[in-house]
Amino acid sequence: MLGFLQRPVLVKADVNLNVVALTVVGLLSRLWRLTYPRAVVFDEVYYGQYISFYMKRVFFLDGSGPPFGHMLLALGGYLGGFDGNFLWNRIGAEYSSNVPVWSLRLLPALAGALAVPMAYQILWELHFSHCAAMGAALLILIENALITQSRLMLLESVLIFFNLLAVLSYLKFSNSQKHRPFSLSWWLWLTLTGVACACAVGTKYMGVFTYLLVLGVATVHTWHLIGDRTLSNVCVLCHVLARAGALVLVPVVTYLLFFYVHLTLLCRSGPHDQIMSSAFQASLEGGLARVTQGQPLEVAYGSQVTLKSAFGKPVPCWLHSHQSTYPMIYENGRGSSHQQQVTCYPFKDVNNWWIVKDPGRHQLEVSDPPRPVRHGDLVQLVHGMTTRFLNTHDVAAPLNPHAQEVSCYIDYNISMPAQSLWRLDIANRESDAEVWKTILSEVRLVHVNTSAILKLSGAHLPDWGFRQLEVVGEKLSRGYHESAVWTVEEHRYGRSQEQKERELELHSPAQMDVSRNLSFLARFSELQWRMLTVRSDDSEHKYSSTPLDWVTLDTNIAYWLHPRTSAQIHLLGNVVIWASAGLATALYALLSCWYLLRRQRRLHDLPEDSWLRWVLAGALCAGGWAVNYLPFFLMEKTLFLYHYLPALTFQILLLPVVLQHIHEHLCRSELQRSVFGALVVAWYSAACHVFNSLRPLTYGDRSLPPSELEALRWKDSWDILIRKHQRDPTP
Repeated sequence: MLGFLQRPVLVKADVNLNVVALTVVGLLSRLWRLTYPRAVVFDEVYYGQYISFYMKRVFFLDGSGPPFGHMLLALGGYLGGFDGNFLWNRIGAEYSSNVPVWSLRLLPALAGALAVPMAYQILWELHFSHCAAMGAALLILIENALITQSRLMLLESVLIFFNLLAVLSYLKFSNSQKHRPFSLSWWLWLTLTGVACACAVGTKYMGVFTYLLVLGVATVHTWHLIGDRTLSNVCVLCHVLARAGALVLVPVVTYLLFFYVHLTLLCRSGPHDQIMSSAFQASLEGGLARVTQGQPLEVAYGSQVTLKSAFGKPVPCWLHSHQSTYPMIYENGRGSSHQQQVTCYPFKDVNNWWIVKDPGRHQLEVSDPPRPVRHGDLVQLVHGMTTRFLNTHDVAAPLNPHAQEVSCYIDYNISMPAQSLWRLDIANRESDAEVWKTILSEVRLVHVNTSAILKLSGAHLPDWGFRQLEVVGEKLSRGYHESAVWTVEEHRYGRSQEQKERELELHSPAQMDVSRNLSFLARFSELQWRMLTVRSDDSEHKYSSTPLDWVTLDTNIAYWLHPRTSAQIHLLGNVVIWASAGLATALYALLSCWYLLRRQRRLHDLPEDSWLRWVLAGALCAGGWAVNYLPFFLMEKTLFLYHYLPALTFQILLLPVVLQHIHEHLCRSELQRSVFGALVVAWYSAACHVFNSLRPLTYGDRSLPPSELEALRWKDSWDILIRKHQRDPTP
């Protein structure tokens, strides 16, 4: 039984030396002098801020993408011992000694380096030749724009890595399907496909395009599998369920896990809190949580409350009133009620406090025991400092004449009676008897007399309204809209009936202990919605470009310029590779159309296995280019050249596919094949020459004289920075 102890334990492994060699050269190209330049380069100024927030565990909101990519960059900072103390306010600023530049740039560089051997493996798994696979890897290796982007604290190389990993994992799974279905390796590659897709989406929203591509290819393969009569119904069902679980359920769970870690890490109040709801803010340490700690949960008659607009646009604000009245006559000649102004004020103020009054009683304090206000109840809102009732009537609002003016009622002894009854509508109620809750309840206030809904219009009042935001009564409001929804943010139980005592009470904090922790799913839903809807800065940028500029490389981005010499870093692609990849894509489309027409006429130019290989390569490579490029034509956002890099990577993978196809199927004689092979070698030599020529602009490690910089401006649209007076020829 112990005989195995008498023999040595041997482990056998097949090592592909090509993959090892490609990994080594990939690492050398991406990691060489990684800490240079030791200065903030282009978008590092933005990502660095988020890394500092992670280090200090401060909440932030970035509408550009989910948190996984940011967490990977922060992981590099954590491993390097970064404390988050650096002012990320200027591109070109020198990093201080406490910033571990090498660690912060390491993960993007590793992702860029590993893309080289993965390109080889993808074409190998597609059953193309060793030469084609090596060609794809070497093209990725010498593509200048991919090198530049992967050597900085940016996320495009990470996105490309997970895109390629998803495709590679699915191909390995698909090949395992033919020989060892439901084996350990089969499950491993299938599950890894789902995880890689989730990581791609979690890095940038653009990753969803590759995920949908892989999901589409898997769906087609599954459809063919269902038609395989050699498999039993139970076996087919197991295949379908396994794919659904790994390619749908696993990505969803993984994506949620990213947000769970993100929200667990960022537990402290930060500069972006005001964008979130009061309930979300109260779940963070400090900030609103400190203000609302100890508040009563249930709003009762006599409660003193501040009402915050759930809309949060153009700025977060609270329902507010003050002694000033609407002007008798507006600038356009329309008249007003001359009642006390009601606005929405974007700052904390004692005039934001309101008292929830029972219309059937005179008391303005909470009874003992408190009588909670429920959905559907009638209330009056009394302004705490002026004791006037919230009111609306058939008078046009100052800036939105189609809506009603909202005011606090002043009795002028004229024929304008008070209309101060409001019905409480809890929009997120679970039952019709739900109690109005602090922070948690999203309420609408419906005017009883006119059926108008209290709503934030978002317009700024003129100087007579102190530039505060207009509040109106909107009769035509249909359905749920955040501009008509309010939440109780600060809350205390009023105990004083006398106005002088009440004013003192309004200035003092409440001290009742109630816990209001949001569930993870509630926080995730709100954060995800805010990420998708937050308005980003869509202003034009000096280096912004259009999708049409990318294909022809008519644009570049100056990432960094040495403060004293002409050394500089540009995002600039290898023109030979970009032009060849575009031609290869067009040629693939033309050949595919030709073959489809011929096959429709029952003329099969390619053997069936070659045809299936050609189609699958096109679906993944040409399809990967299309789904990562064409959607940008529909996007209304500021675009840059680096947005094209994921699409370019797939296009580069297609290039050796087309070259091998021409060599094997279109070159009819050995002479033609030899000539074509020589042309390919010459073409690749030209690509290497371009890489070497642009190398100073890729690594920025060498200062060039103005004449050489001018010579590198191969297109008039390229913005190469030239100093007229240069102090030092070397960086």
